[in-house]
Amino acid sequence: MKKLLIFFASFLTMAAIGQTLAFSAQASNSTNINVQTIPGSTVTEQVASNVKRSWPWYVSRGSGLLAAVSLVILMLSGIGQITGDTFRFLDPITSWASHRSLGIVFGGSIIAHVFSLLFDHYLKFTILDIFVPWHSKFQEASLFGFKIGSAYLAFGIVAFYLSMLVVVSSLIWITSKAKLWKLIHLMSYVVILLIFFHAVMIGTDLSHGWAKIVWYVLGATILVGSIVRGWRSFTA
Repeated sequence: MKKLLIFFASFLTMAAIGQTLAFSAQASNSTNINVQTIPGSTVTEQVASNVKRSWPWYVSRGSGLLAAVSLVILMLSGIGQITGDTFRFLDPITSWASHRSLGIVFGGSIIAHVFSLLFDHYLKFTILDIFVPWHSKFQEASLFGFKIGSAYLAFGIVAFYLSMLVVVSSLIWITSKAKLWKLIHLMSYVVILLIFFHAVMIGTDLSHGWAKIVWYVLGATILVGSIVRGWRSFTA
């Protein structure tokens, strides 16, 4: 039985080799093989063209996500600094230094998010569109039957101005004008509220799917943390 299996295996192997050699000989003797070049750009050229045309959208999308994530961490860690929960993970000096650095990251990402829209050839925003609330007609909406125009875009514009005020004041006034800084810093809660609706209503990634669910959960977490922080400040 073993010899029979070896015989069949050897026979099939030799047959396969013979078939391959015969096909190779036929191909080498054939004079009817033509190579046709399809006109048009190459795959590499198409990819390069798409990247060149779409990079503002990718930058705006990526920087928007980075701004959203960094803002959530800033809010939760900031609330934790008031309640003391953050100091369970980081010592006070490291916590404050990390908070400051992350604030700079947030400021830079939101600037990139806004200015990259000026170069988007698809959306075609003007300077007035991205800096003047309700000037643009982008995704106009209505609420309870009342037209509110491009409110969700306007939320993002107002959030941009408030964010810049909060970040800059934190860099230059935190020690010299502490009372004014604290007052301005409370606007962070307005910023997260505006950005929450801006992202969930007209955002590319946070307006649908599992990312939307995560965004709602994070928003609810910040809301609960804000209530706890306010309650402790009120009862202290």
